[in-house]
Amino acid sequence: MAINLELVGKSYPPAPAYEVGREKIREFATAIGDDNPAYHDSAAAQALGHRDVIAPATFAVIVSFLAASAVVNDPDLGLDYSRVVHGEQRFSYSRPITAGDRLVATATIENLRIAAGNDMVTTRTDITTIDGEHVVTATAVIVSRAAGDDA
Repeated sequence: MAINLELVGKSYPPAPAYEVGREKIREFATAIGDDNPAYHDSAAAQALGHRDVIAPATFAVIVSFLAASAVVNDPDLGLDYSRVVHGEQRFSYSRPITAGDRLVATATIENLRIAAGNDMVTTRTDITTIDGEHVVTATAVIVSRAAGDDA
């Protein structure tokens, strides 16, 4: 079953607010092997002008994934998630994610296409504070491999 190309532009309700914890940022930075002091130490981050530790750029994937799950689980889309691989990820920041932020993420289907039998879904997830301040936009492309493409 192919994806429903008519869903381009569909937006989903916001995911529940995500509270960014200082320790979550530290754990994430440690997991990716980044010892930047601004990710681990409040004083170091404050010396750079931030109110608390800031998150590495890819931390936004945690928040965006929660919202994008509404897209991949939409039965109207017709996506075979068992065949999905991650194709691409981009982040466009207005400011760093900071410990103490309460973030809301809203996913939109930006583009849908079929290439060589593969279903390609581009999502845009706009991440704001609960007060509506834009923080980051995450754009992702996932590919549902064509049946028989088990390489």
